[in-house]
Amino acid sequence: MGAATIGFGILQAATVVLVLAAIYRPLGDWIARIYTTDKDARAERALYRLVGVDARSEQTWQAYARGVLVFSAVGVVFVYALQRFQAVLPYSLGLPAVPEGLAFNTAISFVTNTNWQSYSPELTLGYTVQLAGLAVQNFVSAAVGIAVAVALVRGFARRGSATIGNFWVDLTRGITRLLLPMAVIAAVALLFAGVVQNFTGFTEVGTITGGTQVIPGGPVASQEAIKELGTNGGGFFNANSAHPFENPAPWSSVLEILLLLAIPVAMPRAFGRMVGDNRQGYAILAVMASIAVVSIAAVTALEALGAGTAPQLAGGAMEGKEARFGIFGSTLFAGATTLTSTGAVNSMHDSYTALGGMIPMVNMMLGEIAPGGVGSGLYGMLVLAVIAVFVGGLLVGRTPEYLGKRIGPTQIKLASLYILVTPTLVLAGTALSFAIPGIRSDMEATSIWNPGIHGLGEVLYAFTSAANNNGSAFAGLTANTPWLNAALGVAMLLGRFIPIVLVLALAGSLAAQGTTPSTTGTLPTHRPQFVGLLAVVAVVITALTYFPVLTLGPLAEGLV
Repeated sequence: MGAATIGFGILQAATVVLVLAAIYRPLGDWIARIYTTDKDARAERALYRLVGVDARSEQTWQAYARGVLVFSAVGVVFVYALQRFQAVLPYSLGLPAVPEGLAFNTAISFVTNTNWQSYSPELTLGYTVQLAGLAVQNFVSAAVGIAVAVALVRGFARRGSATIGNFWVDLTRGITRLLLPMAVIAAVALLFAGVVQNFTGFTEVGTITGGTQVIPGGPVASQEAIKELGTNGGGFFNANSAHPFENPAPWSSVLEILLLLAIPVAMPRAFGRMVGDNRQGYAILAVMASIAVVSIAAVTALEALGAGTAPQLAGGAMEGKEARFGIFGSTLFAGATTLTSTGAVNSMHDSYTALGGMIPMVNMMLGEIAPGGVGSGLYGMLVLAVIAVFVGGLLVGRTPEYLGKRIGPTQIKLASLYILVTPTLVLAGTALSFAIPGIRSDMEATSIWNPGIHGLGEVLYAFTSAANNNGSAFAGLTANTPWLNAALGVAMLLGRFIPIVLVLALAGSLAAQGTTPSTTGTLPTHRPQFVGLLAVVAVVITALTYFPVLTLGPLAEGLV
């Protein structure tokens, strides 16, 4: 690989780091202000009156959780209905109704912020479903994640409180004050980059060989903006961010990476501001950054040093990667999208080397906490911080406390259940796909195009992506089957909402406590020692849980 290529890759990574560092404080402070001010905008007050919400009335964690679940259930029904009635909707482009199983899977996928796509979007969905269904859920599902994270932060910040905020107010503010303004700016920037935005449908053009080709159009830039900002990931086209209409140039790819990282990276700053100690935010950010740097460096090295004659002649493992992005631009995007819960791709992870393709999978297995999805990354890291405090207390004999809150049996049980949910769904889903004879036959005959070890890796990646609400895929797997539509849909649903309920229960238990004064026995949680402990806890939990199945899949394939 040439020095120029390496230099350009380093420049891309440096640009991302510098821009994120520049926006960390202002964006984080703005997020904290959004959720702490008692002032409502005129449009917000009108909306509250319309839906009958008292903005000054706060909710217990149970009421907050009911709001999340009811709102999300309505979203699933609405998106499902739009797909089933697509044929009679305007701007359907002549496309038929989406089949029941696929509509079920897609509705759950977008409501859970997963955006798993078992179909070719430009050949399956018309503009009305894309805009009124999928694009709307890109906003609201992201706002739900931020609201839950903010509720947990309030649990740490409040003393002797029976409430953790108002879900409907948090949801509205997340959309109107954060996601919508940023999405408008991002969409304009993407338009300048060359991302398309039109309603032209399909255009037939002549090729230089005398044939014809059908070129799809669509309102892409507006959806692409919130797709990345909300760490959603569902592409307007089947090739996702590898498609030139979604991601035309190397600099637009860097812009999209910045969009998907911006809010998750700023969330620790908002956390520090809301709990009254910015050092706590920097500690959380340090853990996120450490894991991210190691992960992206590892996948880049594995792809750049891809073994074999073909990769060496090509200057690296270029299969499945766009020439305009190269290895560095592809692996930077792959790391960022799986370290968050985005799922957008500008290269095909299935075509990565065996060990290189394992890294995005491990990123998701970590729980997508570095920096994670909008909201979900922060609350996932805070749950791990609760466990780390407890482990630290056991190791050094100090009182398990975090931010002035005692970490007792209730908090540890809730945190432990949170940690167990996703691995259970991933491992159970993968195991059932091969353990039940009828399903296994269908998987081998229809879904798995690459039998053997790599086929197991494809199925493992699919359930890891679904249960962690990521949405990326090993592209060699055909997932539009009755079993995978149903199983992955259930994994997405449970993988999103069981952890959310547990987080809100944890928030309620913490908010109800008073203040526990710091003593010489209190473990400091803003120092490098705790940063290291938290990083180790995150990695060890993942290693112990997933290492056995990884040895049967990508590790075995990479060592063959």
